[in-house]
Amino acid sequence: MKQYQMPTIDIPKFDLPTSIQAVLQEAEQRLGHRPKLQQQFLNCFPNTLETTTKLLDDESTFVLTGDIPAMWLRDSVEQVIQYVPFAKDDEQLQRILEGVIKRHMFYIQIDPYANAFNETANDWHWNADDVTDNSPWVWERKFELDSLCFSFRLAYHYWRTTGKSTIFDEQFKQALLTTLKVWRIEQQHEELSEYRFERNNGIMIDTLRRAGLGMPVNYTGMIWSGFRPSDDTCDFHYNIASNMFAVVTLKQMKEIAQYVYRDMALVAEISQLAEEVEHGIQLYGIVNHPKYGKMYAYETDGYGNHMLMDDAGTPSLLSIPYIGYTTADDPIYLNTRQFIFSKDNPYYYEGDKYSGLGSPHTPPDFIWHLSFSMQGLTAIDPVEIKQVIATMEATDADTGFMHEGFHKDDPAHYTRDWFAWSNSQFAQLVWKSLQDGLLDD
Repeated sequence: MKQYQMPTIDIPKFDLPTSIQAVLQEAEQRLGHRPKLQQQFLNCFPNTLETTTKLLDDESTFVLTGDIPAMWLRDSVEQVIQYVPFAKDDEQLQRILEGVIKRHMFYIQIDPYANAFNETANDWHWNADDVTDNSPWVWERKFELDSLCFSFRLAYHYWRTTGKSTIFDEQFKQALLTTLKVWRIEQQHEELSEYRFERNNGIMIDTLRRAGLGMPVNYTGMIWSGFRPSDDTCDFHYNIASNMFAVVTLKQMKEIAQYVYRDMALVAEISQLAEEVEHGIQLYGIVNHPKYGKMYAYETDGYGNHMLMDDAGTPSLLSIPYIGYTTADDPIYLNTRQFIFSKDNPYYYEGDKYSGLGSPHTPPDFIWHLSFSMQGLTAIDPVEIKQVIATMEATDADTGFMHEGFHKDDPAHYTRDWFAWSNSQFAQLVWKSLQDGLLDD
C-alpha cells in the first residue's frame, strides 16, 4: 500500500438536522432485532455530516472524502445524496446541500478538468510534481468524465425533491456551459484538447501515456475520459458507464435549461450532444459475447478494441440502473451483470466465505464494500438484497463502519479506516431496504 503524510482539516461539529435525527430514531427502533446492523447504520448514516462536512462563511459547504483532506466532486455527491430525500422540509439540511452544489459550481469554474479540490487556495496537491496545468485550488487534476456528471446529478435531484430552483443562479449556468464546452472538446480529444496529465511516480495507472495525451482514440460521438472513477487511467479512453452517465446528465441539464432558464437554443444544443453520445454507446459500447450474449463493454477506443471488466467504483456497469441510464431488468444489463459476477470478470474475486467485485485500484483479491452496496441497490431479487446486507454486516472487521476493500479470505485485512462514501452508500442501501420492508424480520 502507498503511504502518504496527509495534512489535516478541522471539521467543526454542528447539530444534526432534525430530519436526519428522525431517520436515526426510526432505524434504531426498527433494527433492534439486529443489533450489529443497527449500530452500523447509526454509525454510517450520519458519518458524512459528523466527520466530513464543513459549513463555510460564503454559504457553501466543503465535504472532504474522509482520510484525504480534499473534496472529490464524485465522492462528495455520493456522500450526501442519501440525505436529499429528507431535505424538502428541513431548512438546515437544505443549507448543507445547497452549499455543496454552490461549492461544486465554484470549483467547475476554476478547473473543469480537475477531480478533487482544496478548501482554500492552499496549494495542497496529491502529487506536487504532476505535469499538468495546475492551480493552488486543485488537489488533483485527473480528468474523469463522471466527476462533472455527479455535480449536476446532485443539483437535479435536489431540485426535483425540494422544488427549489434558487440554486440555478448565474454561476450555475456558467458552470453548465463550461461543462458542455469541455465535453464538446473531449469528443475530439486528439484534435482539440489541450488537456495533458503526467505523473512520474513509476505507477502507470497514475499517468497518461504519449506525453500526457493518452492512448489513441477514434471519433465515436462519445466523450473522452483520461481516468476511471477509481482515479486509475483508462486503458481505452471511452469509458462506457461514464458516457451513459453523461447521457443521463445531459437529459437532466435539458430539463433545467427548458423549465428554469427557458433557453431553447441551449435545449437544442444539449439534445444534440446527448444524441451523439448515445449513438456512440449503442454503436461502439455493446459487444456480442460468446457466453453472455449482448453486453456492455467497460471501455473502448473506437478502433474496435474493448476492455471487458467492471470496477467497484460508481459509475460502473453494475451501477447503470442506479445512475438512471436503464432499468434493472433490461436484457443487455442483465447479461452484463451476469458477466460482472463471474470469473470472466478479472476483478471478481471468490474467497472461502466471501465473493465480490474489486478494482485494479486496490491489490488483487480485495473486495469493495461499495460494490456490495451497489449490488444491493440494483438487485431485483429481495433474497439477493438481504444476502448482500448480511455480507456487509459480517465484513466490517467489527469496526462498525464500511471500508474501501477487504481481503476475500480475511475481512480484518482492509483498506481505509475512514471512507465516508462507502459508509453513505451502505446506509442508503439499508434505509431503502427498511422502507421496502426487507429488514423487519
